[in-house]
Amino acid sequence: MPQEATIDPQGVGNQRWARLIPVAMIVYIISFMDRTNISYAFAGIGHDFHVTKADQGLAAGIFFVGYVLLQIPGGWLAEHWSARKFVAVMIIFWGIMALACGLVQNFTQLIIVRFFLGVAEGGIWPAILVLISHWFPVQERARAYAFWMANLAISSIITQPLSGWIVSVSDWRTLFFVEGALPFIIALPLWLAFIKDSPRDAAWCSPGERDYIERSIAQDRANEPPHAGFRDVFTNGTIWKFVGVYFLIQVGFYGLNMWLPTLLKTLTHRGFGTVGLIAALPYLTAIVLLYANGWMADRNRRYAFHVFLATATAAVSLAISVFVAPASIVLSVAFICLAIGGALAYDGPFWAAASRVLPVALAGGAMGLINALGNLGGYFGPYLGGYLQDRTGSFVATAMLFAGALLLSGLLVLTIRLREAPRGDVVADTTAWRGQGHAD
Repeated sequence: MPQEATIDPQGVGNQRWARLIPVAMIVYIISFMDRTNISYAFAGIGHDFHVTKADQGLAAGIFFVGYVLLQIPGGWLAEHWSARKFVAVMIIFWGIMALACGLVQNFTQLIIVRFFLGVAEGGIWPAILVLISHWFPVQERARAYAFWMANLAISSIITQPLSGWIVSVSDWRTLFFVEGALPFIIALPLWLAFIKDSPRDAAWCSPGERDYIERSIAQDRANEPPHAGFRDVFTNGTIWKFVGVYFLIQVGFYGLNMWLPTLLKTLTHRGFGTVGLIAALPYLTAIVLLYANGWMADRNRRYAFHVFLATATAAVSLAISVFVAPASIVLSVAFICLAIGGALAYDGPFWAAASRVLPVALAGGAMGLINALGNLGGYFGPYLGGYLQDRTGSFVATAMLFAGALLLSGLLVLTIRLREAPRGDVVADTTAWRGQGHAD
């Protein structure tokens, strides 16, 4: 297939990087905070509602069952209606549910509210992925995704010490009230003020930058293969492999993320205020690895290899961390930092590859399906982690479960066959969606 020349982005302006990515990051930072701050409420919830660690893990994981419901509709609405409007509605919905977590009077109510919090946040991820695909050509997309997905690490850097401090000076209900107010105070005003659906809608986008974006994306869409409509999303074998990879990663990542404060408290024998400060360190590591892995993947286009590299690093590091803990707490924490870093560094290359499996018209639905079913791993990870701790009385078996899931995800991604565009070309060879191409 003939390749078209790369459109040079130099000198056309970079407002898309300065305006869209930071605001999208802030919105998802707050979203991720309201999703994961329950890890600091586990002890209080367990005491007040008299529930086991498995039940606490269930309260964390039930979010991801609700999270499934709007994934595909969210991607579709962002592509065919408006990412800006859809996300704004979801910010209001999730803010209400986040505040409601602090009002529950029993464990059943908590489960119900957490479920609807998942529903509320469920469409935001695919909607923002679609938004980015409208503003960033293929040659920039892994970096754009990696920058935006740094929100997961940045959110944890903020959430861990803030949540630990709030719980140490007050209680778990105050934690939900304080952090649940942020969608209304920060996320919604910023989103409405700065986000536009396309370059044509943005007065701040210069003619040169707008022309570069539109011509580059038009090249990306050129020569796409014919498709049979949305059913291709469900019948494509590669998409289902991406679902499997993402599911296993979420088992490992969310399991470790939700139980990290408990693990660090056990290791250090310190209060949650100190634990929150220590728990921020792994996410500082993750920011560095996220950018480095995304940058390298954009240079060599070996996306599957860079997903494997990240998840294998996470798996090995996590396994080492629990075995060196009796000898050295410092060394154990250092390997936990690498484990969390690797469990996040896959993000940019993963979504850059997933966005190119199907024609652009179907990419939003495809990414919604991957995120919807894959994130069910976020239910099983925290729950099974709590169950194993109840049964064994230690974190070793839990760590091995998470490490095994991460390693298996890396091995599975190596079986995905994609034809990557040669370096310097903007146009993806879209024969991959038909199951053709060479191994990464």
